[in-house]
Amino acid sequence: MTTNTPTIVNSITDLEALYGATNPASIDKVMAHITPHYKTWIEASKFLILSTIGPEGTDASPRGDDGPVVKILDAKTILLPDWSGNNRLDSLKNIVRDDRISLMFMIPGIDNIVRVNGTAQITPDEAITHQFAKDGKTPKSVIIVTVSELYFQCAKALMRSKLWDSGKEAIEVPTAGDFVKEFKADFDGKAYDDGYAQHAKKRMW
Repeated sequence: MTTNTPTIVNSITDLEALYGATNPASIDKVMAHITPHYKTWIEASKFLILSTIGPEGTDASPRGDDGPVVKILDAKTILLPDWSGNNRLDSLKNIVRDDRISLMFMIPGIDNIVRVNGTAQITPDEAITHQFAKDGKTPKSVIIVTVSELYFQCAKALMRSKLWDSGKEAIEVPTAGDFVKEFKADFDGKAYDDGYAQHAKKRMW
């Protein structure tokens, strides 16, 4: 283990000198609205990462559904339902105080990722929440995202990680029950893990 203090980059000039010129294609590919191809791609995605920022810091939250994870209202507007969760409301609290937002859409088996940056508002308006009604349930609110820019992320990160192949590997990692037991010694982690799928089945939406 080294005890040397690492060199820190603390200026844009130094950063650009370290990495060199920006690839022009990475700028040219950025769109200001949802094009037909992006619409097709986003509507095929059942999973995204929602990133927000607030006074306490940043937050990234996984969002998923059994069909399209969002609804595209028009070329500048995306609707993201806020389904039942743990009521920490980290993402929603951030949006109320700072409307900047990013979405990262992923599709299993595909190494490209679609990224959306923009601003967001939260609405409990029933005319909107009822568009997502499922099994007699509706989300308490919907996040209305106004798109500022969107673009596809190059595939190298997922290619390097072989993300979609890793399910075939026998990887032993701590379970949710193990995590809880770390702060609650008398917790029955195994019973929690064994019963969670059935528990969650009734609380998906």
